[in-house]
Amino acid sequence: MSLHIQMLGTGSAFAKERYNNSALLRTQDKQVMIDCGSSVPRSLHELQIQPDRIDGILITHIHADHVGGLEEMAFRLLYEHGRKRTKLFIAESLAVPLWENTLKGGLYSPSENLLTLEDYFDVVLLPERASVELFPGLTVEIIPTEHIQLKPSYSLFINDRTFYSADIRFNPELLIGEVIQQRNCHTIFHDCQLSGQGFVHTTLEELLTLPEEVQQRIYLMHYDDSMPDYIGRTGQMSFVQQHQIIDLT
Repeated sequence: MSLHIQMLGTGSAFAKERYNNSALLRTQDKQVMIDCGSSVPRSLHELQIQPDRIDGILITHIHADHVGGLEEMAFRLLYEHGRKRTKLFIAESLAVPLWENTLKGGLYSPSENLLTLEDYFDVVLLPERASVELFPGLTVEIIPTEHIQLKPSYSLFINDRTFYSADIRFNPELLIGEVIQQRNCHTIFHDCQLSGQGFVHTTLEELLTLPEEVQQRIYLMHYDDSMPDYIGRTGQMSFVQQHQIIDLT
C-alpha cells in the first residue's frame, strides 16, 4: 500500500513565509495530519482540502505552532461539517494539558453542552513506545524526546521506516543508534535551527557533525525565513519544501 507525506508547512515557530511545521500523511484512502499550528488551516485552504477530508490529527506537543489551528478545525468540523468528530491521536500526557491549557478557553460552551475535548474530537490515546495502526497501511509509534525540559514532547516512527522528529534537541545516539542502526529508517524529517545555539532545537551545525550516510537520509524542516541563504550549506541534507510530496513506501 502506498504512503506519501506532504508538507503543509515547513517553517519554525516565528517563520512567516512557509507556515508552521506540519505534514499530511496519505495512504490510498486516508489522510492524517501531523500537528496543526495556527497557519495550517490556511495551507489546507490553498491545497483545497476541507477539514472533513482529514481523517485524523496527530499531535506531537502543545506549542502554538503545533496546535494553534485546532480551535478553527474543531469549530469548522462542528458548524460547517455537521459535527464531524475527526480522530485526534495524542499521548495521554498531552491530552489534559491540550484541553485545559490551550483549547478550553475558546471551545468550552456549556450552553451547547460542549464541555470536553471529546465533544469535538474522537480522542485516541497513544501509548509511548508502541506501534499503533492508525488506519490500514499506516502505523505510528510515538517516542518521548527532549524539547523543553519537563514538558512532554514526542517524535514519530512512521511505518517503522520513517523518522519524524517534531521539535527535538540534538540526539546523535538516537539518530545513529536507533533510527539508522537498529531500525534502518530510509527517510528522516528533522527540525533544523539554522543559526544560534540549540537550547531547545537541533541546529544545522550539530546536524552537520553526523556521518554523511546519515545526512543523506535527512530532510530539513522547521527552519526560519533565512532558509534561502543556507541552500548549498547543508552537507548531504536537503530542505523539504512547503507542499512538497515525498513517497515513503
